[in-house]
Amino acid sequence: MTLEAHVFCTLPEMLLSPLSAGVLGRAVEAGVLDANVHSLHSLSPDPHHKADDTPYGGGPGMVLRVDVVAHALEAVFDKDAEKLREDFPVILLTPQGERLDQEIARELARADTLVFICGRYEGVDERIRRHIAGREISLGDFVLAGGEIAACAVLEAVVRLLPGVLGNEESLAEESFAAGLLEYPQYTRPAEFRGWRVPDVLTSGDHGKIKAFREQQALERTRERRPDLL
Repeated sequence: MTLEAHVFCTLPEMLLSPLSAGVLGRAVEAGVLDANVHSLHSLSPDPHHKADDTPYGGGPGMVLRVDVVAHALEAVFDKDAEKLREDFPVILLTPQGERLDQEIARELARADTLVFICGRYEGVDERIRRHIAGREISLGDFVLAGGEIAACAVLEAVVRLLPGVLGNEESLAEESFAAGLLEYPQYTRPAEFRGWRVPDVLTSGDHGKIKAFREQQALERTRERRPDLL
């Protein structure tokens, strides 16, 4: 069996070394892992190959664009980006996702194909989360500059469970296993994409309403996903 893995990111060079050394490098050499790294800049439909834009409603940093991610996936798989998660796991690496553990690694190891979307900048457009990614995974309660390292960590946790990767597979049976609210949903251009609209309040220009909306969304998301933080 060969696991086909696709990583969509803005800094593909960060994955070159991990995929050529250690467990991952051994899996690639053995033909157990078919690793494909895709540059969101190269696949961007933007004339200047931009992958990000400023957030609607204001705020610091840049947000990964939904149209860029959708077009990148569709260019590689020749299928509507929203339907890909019906065929195989499409994973968004984000601090807001479920925390990676060995059970999740075992579950993902049963897949034939894995797709990773790596955020960078301030965050990702919420429509990527809602309409494209079928699953969200986090390494823990801390922040990285982007998802490339997280993708390598998840991929290694999965690949090492595949037959023929570890020198001593019996060792698998003996292995052991900050505070605040989660961030509110982020959106950026375009305001409407395939019928997926940005909430009207974020384009209203009313900063008081925007602030209240974001606080409410952050509280609701934290209560739903990580009540232990409240």
